[in-house]
Amino acid sequence: MTTEVRVPELGESVIEATISTWMVKVGDAVNAGDVLVELETDKVSLEVEAPVAGVIANLAAEEGADVTIGDIIAEISGDGTAPAAAPAAPAAEPTPTPTPAAPAPVATPAPAAPSSAGANATPVAARMAQAEGVALESVSGTGAGGKVTKQDVAAHLQGGSAPAAAPAPTPAPAAPAPASAPVMKLFADDRGEERVKMSRRRRTIAKRLVEVQQTAAMLTTFNEIDMGNVMDLRKERKAAFEERTGTRLGFMSFFVKACVAALKKFPRINAEIDGDEMVLKNYYDIGIAVGAEEGLVVPVVRNCDKLSFAGIESEIRSLGKRARDNDLAIEDMVGGTFTITNGGVFGSLLSTPILNAPQVGILGMHAINEKPVVVDGEIVIRPIMMVALSYDHRIVDGAEAVRFLYLVKELIEDPELLLLEG
Repeated sequence: MTTEVRVPELGESVIEATISTWMVKVGDAVNAGDVLVELETDKVSLEVEAPVAGVIANLAAEEGADVTIGDIIAEISGDGTAPAAAPAAPAAEPTPTPTPAAPAPVATPAPAAPSSAGANATPVAARMAQAEGVALESVSGTGAGGKVTKQDVAAHLQGGSAPAAAPAPTPAPAAPAPASAPVMKLFADDRGEERVKMSRRRRTIAKRLVEVQQTAAMLTTFNEIDMGNVMDLRKERKAAFEERTGTRLGFMSFFVKACVAALKKFPRINAEIDGDEMVLKNYYDIGIAVGAEEGLVVPVVRNCDKLSFAGIESEIRSLGKRARDNDLAIEDMVGGTFTITNGGVFGSLLSTPILNAPQVGILGMHAINEKPVVVDGEIVIRPIMMVALSYDHRIVDGAEAVRFLYLVKELIEDPELLLLEG
């Protein structure tokens, strides 16, 4: 009996995935619950487990292949016998018969050769090897599970014909002028290129960023915030806050609270466009952009208007750690109403954040730097952060965006006001 392993449901709005890493190969014995493969979606990576115990009879997709929900990606033989193992025995017997025969090429195209290596070579590689008279056993495979690919056969052929090509370099130094030889050596030998296929997440990020700029009327407004009062409050209360709540007090919770208060005053920045309608949302699920190895991800902190400063800080740290550990679930990253991104942690002084569609607003935080500013007619040195609000001008007016950002500035500069409004 053979059990099919199919691509499972991947989450809301996700229908496609990429085979990232096979944990098994054909012929391996597995137990129910063993991890067979890791799939990469545009949002998260997830593992597919064996539904039953048995032997891996077939892997239907190679690493790097794109698959959709419901596709068969593997088969498990429940009787403990891998189908691929049966042809192996007869394949060994016909091989000695043609080998002693006089014509060597006859032994190569014999069906025995492809069948003995068939489970370890792609069909294209097997046909190419047969046509070129190459024994697949002599080719090193670089594909998934050591499988021989078309490129492996081509590389093998190129290596074999190297002696014949040896005379070619001889006339080369003689014909061209001496000046061209060092140039050719510099560019051919001293420099190199590498082609790396983009991960599914990186491809999706690229696609969506381009789509946003092509479909949204995106504008950005800027302001600067004096962080002195918040820094003083944080310094004064940080130890007691951590002792009481068990979590550190960062700047992000202040900005989340300030944005929630400003979103309540300017609800269209907390909306999205659906056809010719605006969807105004009466809840505040704030996405926090996190840099992960595979690219930027935006986990969502739910119901920020109902969370305390400690609750926000705790949730941000938990989601950030899971993002860096590649342990986020689909539900952690869908349904946000507004996004905050902090380029300041990487040293950015000023940038223009791109909207996280279908949201119509995103706040960019930046590094804090001491700057000379005028306060009450005097020049003083203050810790200043530049902030940027990108918005979709289709439903958010410029004056509305400017007033939103100015309110965020006022609330951060006056923490007492923030406590009252937030």
